[in-house]
Amino acid sequence: MASYNRVILLGNLVRDIELRYTNSKLAVCQNAIAVNERRKNAAGEWVDETSFVDVTFFGRTAEVVAEYLGKGSPIFVEGRLKQDTWEKDGQKRSKLYVIVDRMQLIGARGEGKGTPSSARPQNNGARFNSDQGSQNEMHVSEVGDDVFVEEDMPF
Repeated sequence: MASYNRVILLGNLVRDIELRYTNSKLAVCQNAIAVNERRKNAAGEWVDETSFVDVTFFGRTAEVVAEYLGKGSPIFVEGRLKQDTWEKDGQKRSKLYVIVDRMQLIGARGEGKGTPSSARPQNNGARFNSDQGSQNEMHVSEVGDDVFVEEDMPF
């Protein structure tokens, strides 16, 4: 049976970026993207629903995200779903997240991390592809045990 694993999201970063490096010097950062959906409820009123999707960036893409984006920054990502499972305190845990293969900076020139617009590089919707190939197959234990701790979630 054939399968297809592709995710495309457009939303805003939930937290400021924390860039880390693995033992093999591979850049990695994890965050979440808030994706809003507006719809009418049964009473005909418009309601906003927000979904929070965890994302992981690797390699040069992670470095670019850390350099140019921060909490609230709009971003367009394309990637694939991955599920990690581990055991903590005798309980089995799992986490479904997106490994980002491609990323595009969204927004007007100069939007970004709190730097005055005259000092920021102009991104013009720049696109970045992960150049790490199969190295993107990281697991929780390789990046750090605290990577997917539920207490770190902002909601």
